[in-house]
Amino acid sequence: MPKELKLPAIEVKQSKGRTLYTFAVDGKLVPRFATISRVRRKDDGGLSGYQRPEVLSHIDEIRTYLESSSPMVPNALVVAFDSRVKFHPDSKAVTSDYSRAGILTIPFEEEMADDRKPGFIVDGQQRLAAIRDANIDRFPICMTAFITDDVGQQTEQFILVNSTKPLPKGLIYELLPGTSARLPSLLDRRRLPAQLMERMNLEEGSPLQKMIQTATNPHGLIKDNSILRMLENSLNDGVLYRFNSGEESTVDVEQMLNVLYAYWAAVKEVFKAGWGLPPKKSRLMHGAGIISMGLIMDAISDRYRDRIHPSAAQFATDLLGLKESCRWTAGFWDFGPGQQRKWNEVQNTSKDIELLTNYLMIQYKSRVWSASAGASIPQEQKATASRKGSRKAMKTSVPR
Repeated sequence: MPKELKLPAIEVKQSKGRTLYTFAVDGKLVPRFATISRVRRKDDGGLSGYQRPEVLSHIDEIRTYLESSSPMVPNALVVAFDSRVKFHPDSKAVTSDYSRAGILTIPFEEEMADDRKPGFIVDGQQRLAAIRDANIDRFPICMTAFITDDVGQQTEQFILVNSTKPLPKGLIYELLPGTSARLPSLLDRRRLPAQLMERMNLEEGSPLQKMIQTATNPHGLIKDNSILRMLENSLNDGVLYRFNSGEESTVDVEQMLNVLYAYWAAVKEVFKAGWGLPPKKSRLMHGAGIISMGLIMDAISDRYRDRIHPSAAQFATDLLGLKESCRWTAGFWDFGPGQQRKWNEVQNTSKDIELLTNYLMIQYKSRVWSASAGASIPQEQKATASRKGSRKAMKTSVPR
């Protein structure tokens, strides 16, 4: 037997012939009266529908968040209703020139086939799928609706909603340090690196102060993503890992910054000719240089692992042994037989970052580590350090 869902709603007249309805409803109920218009090719080759397939990884991220202690989803889902859905204004409610309150009546049946449902989701299918799958009894959501029997208008709104420019990733990363709520795993992993990067970019005494290019510091020389990758490498398997227990309350950010400031101050001192130049003029300030030199930071720290971390002077002493091997601003990199590259031909790709890192690791091991440590360091330990640097370089993805 047909039923009706009656919901308090507000009607908003935006322009001639364009009326919206905003209301709240339990997200678990939405699949009873609204479906997804999946994009597909019909037998005659024509296009039907407009929604892309579900992105399961994205849905799982949202579902996990919804099952947390106090989730909030402030952005409304958008649904297109056909003309079976009616709005009945409340004559006693306060009105304005463009809005009035009333009741939205939505017909539905307990077992209604998709092609008979009066609603089509225009925006928010991943959120709705996550609510559907979440292990929760209910989750009220905000919805915005318009009423039309014209599929073309539904498609038009879908395109408009989904073609707006998303937030730049750099701005998201810059906002992360000020958050504490649970976030999707990719952003959650970047919160600590973003916090470190923020302080490196803003604090007095930082050798990289105002040198990192972010949304609020667009004139910085070094891409934010290069710094983040450098920090992530060390947090995952380098010197910064020593101060990261995995629990937010016991992460020693101050010690991490002590290491970073000491090391990059040493880099600045040893490689003066390549420091502070645009990446096009110095590969030291380029993504490949930043990431590979970050791995050298971990290798040097590994040699001094009997201490909390090397001092700026100790970092500088070890880096001096690499100075004559580096071609940051001129000359040719000698990566081996048939592997000569002009200084600026090293690109910000995984392959080139690995090539540069392996070269620097070999030079460091042969010129610095072996010379200063000699027989006191077992060959097996040296090989382990070299493999660690190579392995971390291979994990490094290409910055945006």
